[in-house]
Amino acid sequence: MSVTAVVEARVLAAPEWLARESRHRQRALELTRAHRERRSRGEKHPVEDFLFDYYALRAGRLDRWHPGTGVVLLADDDELLAARAGWRWHVRTPDGGVQLDAEAFVADRGRALRQLLTVLRATAARPAHLGCLGLHEWAMVYRQPEAERRHDLPLRLGPEGTDAVVEAHPVRCTHFDAFRFFTPAARPVNRLQPTRENQPELEQPGCLHANMDLMRAALSLGPACPGELLLDCVELARDIRVLDMRASPYDVTSLGHRPVAIETAEGRAEYVAAQRAFAERSAPLRERLVAVGEGLGL
Repeated sequence: MSVTAVVEARVLAAPEWLARESRHRQRALELTRAHRERRSRGEKHPVEDFLFDYYALRAGRLDRWHPGTGVVLLADDDELLAARAGWRWHVRTPDGGVQLDAEAFVADRGRALRQLLTVLRATAARPAHLGCLGLHEWAMVYRQPEAERRHDLPLRLGPEGTDAVVEAHPVRCTHFDAFRFFTPAARPVNRLQPTRENQPELEQPGCLHANMDLMRAALSLGPACPGELLLDCVELARDIRVLDMRASPYDVTSLGHRPVAIETAEGRAEYVAAQRAFAERSAPLRERLVAVGEGLGL
């Protein structure tokens, strides 16, 4: 199926798309302001910088707005379009506008995007598994020497207390990119053994990391993903990361966050409620990302 058969082209005049571009840039600036300021001072934040460090996200990447596939941008002043016309995978249209060359984009990135869409569709079709309690973060420090920990934060329950929580609760992590950071002692404890190959069979929409990964999916879809959808996914990932660390074994009170004590009944209930809310918030974003892929004929 060709891209042109899937996408019905529409036109945006300069006043409309320039307003959207301006709103996007302001929103992106607000999302990245604190990170940019910390970076200028050579500082790191274990909660807020995770998206930039783990996902290798550059703040400037979010500044660029795209309208998505099948949208032609027009302007009376050709200088407004000249630079955009030189962007990778963009072409001039017969009426003097600029749009994404979707066929060229798919030709370059199609294989990776098909794999991405396979995971997104499979995840969307599966019920959410709630109640994992964020034990993946605990398994990442299980029986681990202090010098090897990823974050320079104290463990809220100490090393022995942290290990006891892992040993007292069933660990059922479905996410490969979380599981691969488990300590060697924690890997056999997990009831599942996620791999990159079985990711489509295991990924499920209740997983915090699978939902944070929607930001990665939006970035992978590149100029085919509307800028507004990209920033929606960034905001989701930012908010999920806060819960991820609040429910972790680390003491995050020094960072202004109240811990979610998943070793208690009250903490477990709080975690499950928040996890359910994020699953519900993620579902329409995942559907929109799948629609972007389908608009590319994937």
